[in-house]
Amino acid sequence: MTAGARPEEAMDSPAGTKADSARPDPPPSRLVILGLLLGIVLATLDGTVVGTALPTIVGDLGGLDHLSWVITAYLLTTAVTTPIWGKLGDLYGHKYGYLTSITVFLIGSVLCGVAQDMGQLIAFRALQGIGAGGLFVGALALIGTLLTPAEAGRAQSLIGVLLPAAMIGGPLVGGFLTDQLDWRWVFYVNVPVGAVALALVGFGVRLRATRAEPRIDLAGAGLLTGAILALTLLGSWAGTTYAWSSPQIIGLAVVSAVALAAFVRVERRAPEPVVPPRLFRDRNFTVAQVLSFVTGAAMLAAASYLPQYMQFVRDMSSTESGLLLLPLMLGMMGAQLVIGRRVGDGGHYRLYPIAGGALAAAGALALLTLGTTTSAPVASGLTLLLGVGIGCLMQPAMLITMNSAESRDMGAASGTQTLLRTIGGSLGVAVLGSVYTGRLTATVTDELGADGARLTGGELTPELLRDLPEPVRHAVRTGVVDGLHGVALGTATLCALAFAVSWLVREVPLRGR
Repeated sequence: MTAGARPEEAMDSPAGTKADSARPDPPPSRLVILGLLLGIVLATLDGTVVGTALPTIVGDLGGLDHLSWVITAYLLTTAVTTPIWGKLGDLYGHKYGYLTSITVFLIGSVLCGVAQDMGQLIAFRALQGIGAGGLFVGALALIGTLLTPAEAGRAQSLIGVLLPAAMIGGPLVGGFLTDQLDWRWVFYVNVPVGAVALALVGFGVRLRATRAEPRIDLAGAGLLTGAILALTLLGSWAGTTYAWSSPQIIGLAVVSAVALAAFVRVERRAPEPVVPPRLFRDRNFTVAQVLSFVTGAAMLAAASYLPQYMQFVRDMSSTESGLLLLPLMLGMMGAQLVIGRRVGDGGHYRLYPIAGGALAAAGALALLTLGTTTSAPVASGLTLLLGVGIGCLMQPAMLITMNSAESRDMGAASGTQTLLRTIGGSLGVAVLGSVYTGRLTATVTDELGADGARLTGGELTPELLRDLPEPVRHAVRTGVVDGLHGVALGTATLCALAFAVSWLVREVPLRGR
C-alpha cells in the first residue's frame, strides 16, 4: 500500500477477505476511543492489581505453595493468545474480536471473584488472561483501522499514558480495594468498566464486514504458543525458582529456540500466517519491534526493582514506594503526550526514539548515584529522566508499527508488538533480577559470612529487616544498593542498544497526512 493510501483501500487478506472495511466517515467519536482505551486499562491493570491482594487471598483460600501461579497463569495465557487474537481479528473483523475478548475477560473476572479455592482461582485467572490477550491488540488494531496513522498519534499517546499509569497504579488500586472492601472486588471492579467499554464499542463502531473462508494457521499458532509458553516460564522461573544453569531452564531455552525456528519455517509457507513474514520486510517495522522489546525490558525492570530500594533502604511502605515512582510514570506520560500531539499536528518522528535512547541510558546511569544515605526525594527525582527516555521510545514504536502495516495486517502487527514488549519485559526482569540477586547475595555474604547467604536466601521482608541488629541492616541495605546498581547498568546497556538501533528509523510519511 502506498504512503498516501487510505486504510479502506487495502484488502484485509490476500484472498480478498475484507474483515473490517475501514474507517467510517465521520471519524469515530471520543466515546468510542474511550471504550477502546478502557480495554487497555483493564488488560494492563489486571496484570499488577492482584499483587497487593495476594496475602489476603492466601489467608482466605489457602494454597500458599501455588501463590505465584495466580499471577503467572494470567501472564502466560495473555502472552500466548495475544498474536492469535490479532490474526483472528484480521480474518474475521477487529470489532467482533475485541467484543469477544472483553466478554471472555469479564466472565473470567466474575469467576475469579467467586472462586472457593486456589485451584479454581488459578484456572479462572488463566481464562481471564485469554480474554486480556485480545483487549490490547484489539484496541490497537481498531484504532489503526478507524484512524489513519496521522490521526492516531494523539490516541496512541493516550495509550502510552495509560500503560505506565496502570502498571504502577495497579498495586495501589489492589491494596485500596482489599483494605476498604474485599479482595474479591479486585476482580468484580472489572465488570462495570468492561460493560461500559463493551457498550461504547458495540454501539459506536460501524464497520462493514464480510466473511470468506479463511484458512487458520494451526501449525503456526501451535508452535508460537509452545515458544511463548517456554519463554514466559523461563522468564518467570530463571534465577528464582531454578538456577539459570539448571536442567529445567536450559530445557525451556532449547524448547523455545526449536519452536521459534520451526515457527519461522512454517510461517513462510502458510497461506494465512499468524505473524506474516512480509511485515518484517519493512525496515521500520523491524526496528520498531526491537524498540518495543527493549522498552518492555527497561520499563518493567525499573518498576520492579526501584521499589526494593525504597522499601529496604529508605524503609518505606509499599504504598509510599509506589508513590515515589510517580516521576518515572509522569516522565513516560508527559513524553508520550507531547510526541503524540506534535506528530498529530504534522511533526516528524524520527528523532524522538534517538533522543529517547540517549535520555533513557543517561537516566539509568544516573541511578548509579543512589546510595544508602540518599534522601527519598532525590531518589524519586532521579527516575524522571529514565521515564522521559522510555516514553520517547515507546510512543514512536507504536506509531511506526501502525504506519508500517497494511490494513489487512493491522491485528497481526499490533499483536506482534504487544507480544514482543511482553516477552521483553518478562526476560528483562528475569535476567536483571538474577543480576540484582547475585550482587545482593555477594555483598551481604562478604559482610556477614554464611549467615548473610542464609539471610538473603530466605523470605526477607522490610518488616523483618527492622527487627534485625544494625550491622545486619546495614549489610542488607548496602547489598540492595549494589543489586540496584547492577540493574541500572543492565538497563543502561539495553537503552544504549535502543539508541543505536533508532538511527535505522527512516522518516516515512504517515498515511493520511
